[in-house]
Amino acid sequence: MSIFHNIIYESLRKRKETEKNYVSDALLEKEVKRLEVLIIHNIKDILLIAAGVFAAGFGLKGFLLPNDFIDGGVTGISLLTALVTKLKLPLLLVLINAPFILMAFYQLGKAFGIKSIAAILLLATVVATVEYPVVTSDKLLVAAFGGFFLGAGIGLAVRGGAVLDGTEVLAVWLSRKISISIGDVILLFNIMIFSVAAYLLSIETALYSILTYLAASKTVDFIVEGVDEYMGITIISPHYEAIRLMIVQKLGRGATIYEAKGGYGTSQKDLRNQPVVFTVITRLEFARLRRNIDTIDPTAFLVASPVRDIAGGVIKKKALKH
Repeated sequence: MSIFHNIIYESLRKRKETEKNYVSDALLEKEVKRLEVLIIHNIKDILLIAAGVFAAGFGLKGFLLPNDFIDGGVTGISLLTALVTKLKLPLLLVLINAPFILMAFYQLGKAFGIKSIAAILLLATVVATVEYPVVTSDKLLVAAFGGFFLGAGIGLAVRGGAVLDGTEVLAVWLSRKISISIGDVILLFNIMIFSVAAYLLSIETALYSILTYLAASKTVDFIVEGVDEYMGITIISPHYEAIRLMIVQKLGRGATIYEAKGGYGTSQKDLRNQPVVFTVITRLEFARLRRNIDTIDPTAFLVASPVRDIAGGVIKKKALKH
């Protein structure tokens, strides 16, 4: 039992005694574990958001701002407005993001909204007060590394349960209203920003800013999804047990078998019971899995879909014990 666990336990026990609310040790232990998990998660979120804010600040003040570059999204609007009007960027980051964060309260919950407000206010404070060195004036390096650090900051904030840019919140809201995908909303939003940048600044600046946006978006994907891109694989085959053993023994992955009903019949009596194998692998392992399945059952029905987030269970490879 950790020292952290003991502190929470004693604090909660004394509070219960003070309130004369006596509970069993089992219930108290359960409550302590729940609080411990919440506190640890909140500490991780705070550290991730703080790291994201400072990384984004470095991308803005170390690369983009000194070279009059912009990015996509709300951050790009703030940068463009700051360049054209000479208003302070920290103020614009707060003001332009404000309506989108208010929208987040209704779209994604109060906790997410509160974290996002805190993250954006902290970013504005960092941009206003922290002095970052100007790293380079080479336009290609500014576009690549400015986008990288800004994207890393946004990605870390997302991992911490917040946003530094309200574009995604707007995209979620619009996708529900006008039946358009979130990706398409963000793309159209950024096309408008870069078109305005080409008109107000220059075509060259707009083109370099597109590179900045691409670098940032790819970095966000890398930070949020991790190094390994996971895939959920569903396999339907009469040789399900042989396939399950192959996944465990050759790939070192876990596999789940569940019962399903399938067939081409038009009534329930025409359907037959069919065990289904499900596993999660990385994208790089897919070709190997497919090859091994073909050696067992070339006619196996296989469905692969991307997995955005994973929690719990055994995901990483584990050495088999013989």
